[in-house]
Amino acid sequence: MRRRTFLTAVPVSVAFSGAVWHEAVASVSAGESPYGPLGAPDANGMALPAGFTGRIVARSGRSVGGTLWHPAPDGGACFADGTGWIYVSNSEVPLIGGASAIRFRADGSIERAYRILSGTNLNCAGGATPWNTWLSCEEIFRGRVYETDPYGTRSAQPRPAMGRFKHEAAACDPDRRVVYLTEDESDGCFYRFTPTTWGDLSSGRLEVLCGDGTVWREVPDPSPAVLERQTRHQVPEARHFNGGEGCHYSAGVCYFTAKGDRKVWAYDTARQTVTAIYDGTGTLDGVDNVTGLKGDLYVAEDGGNMEINIITPDGVVAPIMRLDGQARSEITGPAFSPDGTRLYFSSQRGTSGESAGTGGITYEVTGPFRR
Repeated sequence: MRRRTFLTAVPVSVAFSGAVWHEAVASVSAGESPYGPLGAPDANGMALPAGFTGRIVARSGRSVGGTLWHPAPDGGACFADGTGWIYVSNSEVPLIGGASAIRFRADGSIERAYRILSGTNLNCAGGATPWNTWLSCEEIFRGRVYETDPYGTRSAQPRPAMGRFKHEAAACDPDRRVVYLTEDESDGCFYRFTPTTWGDLSSGRLEVLCGDGTVWREVPDPSPAVLERQTRHQVPEARHFNGGEGCHYSAGVCYFTAKGDRKVWAYDTARQTVTAIYDGTGTLDGVDNVTGLKGDLYVAEDGGNMEINIITPDGVVAPIMRLDGQARSEITGPAFSPDGTRLYFSSQRGTSGESAGTGGITYEVTGPFRR
């Protein structure tokens, strides 16, 4: 499938910021990317706009920085580290799962890599915290959130107060001091966790979005026993979304995707409303992980054309990267380096398409991103 009728006449704010979100609505439609059209695929099968370059930084089952890179790389994030930075990546495989990290020097060369979480199940997406930890989420029945240390000095800690369910992603809202959580079920919920103390996720209040998005109700028992009523079934009024995926918070709005109906949602924290900014009627397939940079939203595809697309504040949607020859894979873990000049992501199954993710590839794109 080659497109682009990406989004047509879908309401969205003319800017991804709280103030303008309230004031103006425009039609979102396919248009010219602010970076220009994609060129021909490079030696790695990556099509990029002029002025951008890409490289492979890791392959599943091969050594990178002295560590064997994990299979099925999934959600990821970047963290500042002195003059360099760290990219963390989950492993969406059963039983061993976990997450790894790559430490980069200031010039972009790899210093070393290491494991930050092991022995967990199907670690899908997650989210970075303002206090520089990585929340790694298990996408299984009664899955947990694990708080991990990207710097590799502290052991990972389970956070059962954040709920036991089929977790997908997490997004921290430092303004309201809450963490939003998505659930990967066909009738998944959208949650909000308020820690007792901001910066300490060991205890707090878990709520679920209800009705039209103006009401949050507390989940009585976020971590029930196996034979008790599970987290997702404890509040009958909970609003359901068709396969919650990635989420990203920016300037008063939490954006999250739902793969089942291909929608991109926006929860406006000031107005307490939830709106589909992409209603799934275009040709975007498999909306999945999402990240942002300076007002632009970047949405990765699970399948489809294997693209990362930008949604700009003025309502233009366009591809900024495409992987050719990887139709049986999905794009995961998009994250920008702290200075906004490099974008990291993975192809979970790579060119082989092996379901075990043994052919996973992690990439870096460098270029003049808007920042």
